Amino acid sequence: MNMNDSREIAATPEAVWAAILDPEVLRQCVPGCEEMQGSPEEGFDATVVQKVGPVKAKFSGKVTLSDMVAPQSLRLSGEGKGGAAGFAKGEATVTLAPSGAGTLLTYDVEAKVGGKLAQLGSRVIDGFAKKMADQFFENFQNVVEGDAAAEEAPAVETVATEETAVEGQPQEEKKGFFKRLFS
Repeated sequence: MNMNDSREIAATPEAVWAAILDPEVLRQCVPGCEEMQGSPEEGFDATVVQKVGPVKAKFSGKVTLSDMVAPQSLRLSGEGKGGAAGFAKGEATVTLAPSGAGTLLTYDVEAKVGGKLAQLGSRVIDGFAKKMADQFFENFQNVVEGDAAAEEAPAVETVATEETAVEGQPQEEKKGFFKRLFS
């Protein structure tokens, strides 16, 4: 099955590129991911728990990155084995281009399944694969935009509490201060 789509991400291509190479960001974005370790050079090992129709399985897999042109494009290739449930293989070509809102991320995914998963039928598998890809890239967009927003956010003023606010003042003055503050 093949899927493709694009997303506008409110961050620079360099920030998006750094995020897609970060195993912690990927762990947060892969639906059902319990563990993600590794590096872009060596590849990533992942453990993912997913339910596809009536089949629930824990997949152990490896994701490798290739054809990397920073910060423009890369190819993600992965394979996961879920024991009796079967296996899943896939490849995604991801391109990044500057846009007015930040970065246009475009992806083209090709996925294959085998074993019990393949017996579920192409409608179930295709729907699940599309949902997984959409969810991954939505999570990815939220994580990257959240990080970008956190960097740009102004410092938040803290509100003093009764214990920390007017230290050294008599108790009556403290109470009067807070009464005026909250009235």
